[in-house]
Amino acid sequence: MRRLLAPLFAILFVVLPGVAAARTTVSASLAPAFRSDRIIVETRGAGPDIVFIPGLGSTGAAWRSTADKLEGRYRVHLVTIRGFGQTDIGANAGGALAAPAALEIERYIREQRLSRPALIGHSLGGQIALRVAADMRDRIGRVMVVDSAPFFPALVDSRVTAREVEPLARLGYQALMLFGDQALKGQVSALGGDLGLAGDMVFDGLGLQGGDRRVLAQGLYEALTVDLRQRLRDVTAPVTVVYGWTRDTNNPRNRLEGLYRYGFSTLRRPAQFVRIEGADHQVMIDQPARFQAAVERFMG
Repeated sequence: MRRLLAPLFAILFVVLPGVAAARTTVSASLAPAFRSDRIIVETRGAGPDIVFIPGLGSTGAAWRSTADKLEGRYRVHLVTIRGFGQTDIGANAGGALAAPAALEIERYIREQRLSRPALIGHSLGGQIALRVAADMRDRIGRVMVVDSAPFFPALVDSRVTAREVEPLARLGYQALMLFGDQALKGQVSALGGDLGLAGDMVFDGLGLQGGDRRVLAQGLYEALTVDLRQRLRDVTAPVTVVYGWTRDTNNPRNRLEGLYRYGFSTLRRPAQFVRIEGADHQVMIDQPARFQAAVERFMG
């Protein structure tokens, strides 16, 4: 299982963005005002609702380029999980992270009376979007998950279980909590992992400080150990899976679609799979024009 550590961290930690956002504020235009000690929501525009959920260490700012091009035709809701970026950690200082965040997004949808919104979630945010869709069923119009999976370790080995991965997840959690981001690189090196250029990208991202280490550590742990594949049966909304892809057959990204198809196979209706050539984990930042086109098709 130690051989899984390097590729798992490569998949999950590219999410830490070079655009760690400044403090996000709740839009004053919402009525009644929505307040939460776990999430912050910025709302812009008018029209059909789209809720954007960022990944580990990202804030709603990760979606602003996409949202700017939709604002005149849609009402966009940019979610930030407290503790990511420069936001106050609030109630996320301890305990679970993704499940409570999903419940708060569900409360937001109900209280703001959103009509069958579309959900677009990246990485850990994609898992949160799946949770919301499974809980709210017909109240969700459609779901797009971006470089995300119901069980991340299955993108490395479809046979692996959460129980097998848990020691690695615990190691990552402890390294972040005790020593900070750079400890992860030391742990990978100690176990003989060599990520090459991918490793440089991963750990350069970690150095950008994507948030409070408590939420980063908890988010990493949950992304590695939570398996949502059985919950996919509760999702009634159509699901689109967008992921970065390359023509290079020596690159693991070239072979992702089969693993994604297997991971999402328990959905009631088959998911649609959209590969974005030239993108890595940060699809919307790596290939913004191609990603925007995918969103337009998804909403159309």
